[in-house]
Amino acid sequence: MLNAVWLVLVVGSVVWAAFTGRMDAVQKAMLDGSKGAVELVIGLVGVMALFLGLMRVAQDGGLLLSVSRALAPLLRRLFPDVPADHPAMGAMIMNLASNLLGLGNAATPFGLKAMTELERLNPRPGVATDAMVLFLAINATSISLLPLGTIAVRAGAGSQEPAAILVPTLLATTASTVTAVLVHFALRRRRSYRPEACAAEARDDTADLAGADLPLPPLDAARPPASARARLLIGAVAIALGVALARHFWTADAAFGPVLKDVLSTWLLPAVVVTLVLVGLAGGVKVYESAVAGAKEALEVSVRIIPFLVVILAAVAMFRASGLLELVIALLDPLTSRIGFPAEALPMALLRPLSGSGAFGVMSEILKSQGPDSFVGMLVSTLQGSTETTFYVLAVYFGAAGIKEGRHALACCLMGDLAGFAAATAACHLFFAA
Repeated sequence: MLNAVWLVLVVGSVVWAAFTGRMDAVQKAMLDGSKGAVELVIGLVGVMALFLGLMRVAQDGGLLLSVSRALAPLLRRLFPDVPADHPAMGAMIMNLASNLLGLGNAATPFGLKAMTELERLNPRPGVATDAMVLFLAINATSISLLPLGTIAVRAGAGSQEPAAILVPTLLATTASTVTAVLVHFALRRRRSYRPEACAAEARDDTADLAGADLPLPPLDAARPPASARARLLIGAVAIALGVALARHFWTADAAFGPVLKDVLSTWLLPAVVVTLVLVGLAGGVKVYESAVAGAKEALEVSVRIIPFLVVILAAVAMFRASGLLELVIALLDPLTSRIGFPAEALPMALLRPLSGSGAFGVMSEILKSQGPDSFVGMLVSTLQGSTETTFYVLAVYFGAAGIKEGRHALACCLMGDLAGFAAATAACHLFFAA
């Protein structure tokens, strides 16, 4: 699908420019877009390194295990067919906890292990079980507490309020996850989606069982308590921040609502940074060394995304310079404006379920052209942080377990995406509309 999208962008731009006399603009945009992609990555490396380092500190300090323990009771209710002590349950808990904290790199291996272990419990090999469908529905629409990757991109684009999307993203991902779960329970008993009604093909025994041997840390593993000195420092910082926050509200001249918005947009990210560092301190982590180890990953990530960004940003720049984007916006704006969704954000909404790297490139281009703190910039940032690359997730996870019949998994994920888009639009109007 992404091949078709990219082909339309490039070929359509050149053909349309040939008829409208904008070939010189398309040529310049193609070169500038390629150059701008590399400049964007260079500006992004520093912020990404900082956030990856902070998350590594918190992860080493036990934050991932703590969130996993909190999720365990809920998941045991949602997946009654999976034994509580089965490796599949442990892998699902670790996967969803990683997604919740924005640790996408850590989430994928646990997700692959969960699918392969669930397949070992499957009475009909090759046909997705209820547990598989529900797990993927939650995974692909996961509630996000810390969309640090998107925040890093916003900061790199020069945003004055890079963390302003935290609350809208939380609202949007909550809506998408709840919707996906409800759709699963509504469809799983329909005759056309029942496992026995799905004609499964023979299982491919050469399926990639990546992650099958991944060791899972025990959820009941005891961690050494924080030292007295660490507890004293953590308590002192918490008290100091609490007093400062109360003073800020007490001395503010504006009404409570605007002051609260200011706090959420300017205080939240520094508070998250301090919290992550203190989590590492409480876990006895050497915070500096751990942060440096995590920051090194930023270089690998940056190098990996450069080709995707160059290709997609060049195509989008050509599309814009040719005048085709203006034509599409003019055609769709009467419809999208009625529901409060700007047509400029439509490329992001259409591409996000298909390609994470492609959507990342489109978001970056929109932030550059529209401004990261514009309404459109806020909306596409929220969409990036609150939705997943649905088709990629389904293909990789089902492929790892050798599943040929996914039943209603796609319907659950796409309905979750739709709910996430609607909730992101509503939340952005609530927080950012003029």
